[in-house]
Amino acid sequence: QVQLVESGGGLVQAGDSLRLSCAASEDYFSRLAMGWFRQAPGKERESVAAIKLVGGRPFYADSVKGRFTISRDNAKNTVYLQMNSLKPEDTADYYCAARVLIPREYLSDPPRREDEYGYWGQGTAVTVSS
Repeated sequence: QVQLVESGGGLVQAGDSLRLSCAASEDYFSRLAMGWFRQAPGKERESVAAIKLVGGRPFYADSVKGRFTISRDNAKNTVYLQMNSLKPEDTADYYCAARVLIPREYLSDPPRREDEYGYWGQGTAVTVSS
């Protein structure tokens, strides 16, 4: 069982930056693919970014490429989402998700779909004012 706890959300102005953190309970953090998703009011949840320890390339949604950076600190069992140049349309609840990888997935790109992740955090709210 993997437990995820997000933090770092808040209210900012357009153009500001925020860094979200997601701490995982999994002792074998290195086996996890980690993803960030978001859900804006009245909209479906969408994938934002995803990362693995090794193998594959980090994934970014087109809407956040060049502004958001996903990273992980295996020593702290934590994944981060650095969000720069925030826009009002980035306003959403942000969720961290984890997938325990099986060996054949180790070298592939990180999963992107919501249904590929089995563990979810409680979410953290990000509000960007114009």
